[in-house]
Amino acid sequence: MDSFEINKIIAAVLLTALLIIGIGKFANMLFHVEKPKQSAYQIDGLEKVVASTEQEKTKKVEKVDIAQLLAMGDLAHGEKVFKKCSACHMIASDGKNMIGPNLWSVIGRKAGSVSDYKYSKAMVAYAKQWSFEEMNSYLIKPQAYIKGTKMAFAGLRKEKDRASVILYMNSKSGSPKPLP
Repeated sequence: MDSFEINKIIAAVLLTALLIIGIGKFANMLFHVEKPKQSAYQIDGLEKVVASTEQEKTKKVEKVDIAQLLAMGDLAHGEKVFKKCSACHMIASDGKNMIGPNLWSVIGRKAGSVSDYKYSKAMVAYAKQWSFEEMNSYLIKPQAYIKGTKMAFAGLRKEKDRASVILYMNSKSGSPKPLP
């Protein structure tokens, strides 16, 4: 088979494809159908499903009983879990800042307030006190809690891990805060 025959076959296939597409476009223009603004068939209960999914989204930001949460934790486990944090943070009274600021006496301290550490603009703007509740919410997923923070940590999903780390950080202070 020579190249002329191959060209004729390819041309026939392309022409057929173009004709099919062209006829479809022409038929759409010729028989234009306007869609109704309101559906002819109403589905009962659809509004309830949409409303319940919106309620579920708002429930995810529910208030946690911090006293019950902290009762789950213990200091030894908190020290073990804090090793994940020690790659970036030091927790010593005379400790230096590392990639992250020194966390000595962090519970009760204002966010973004260590003078010799360069915080992100988001953390400086946040400027709340690190209470037990704030720290718990932050440790779940830091970048989602304070948008724009430069803390690139995935977070602690397990409640026991968070409670233990919070207890451990509270114990690492000149004057630990009383537990709720």
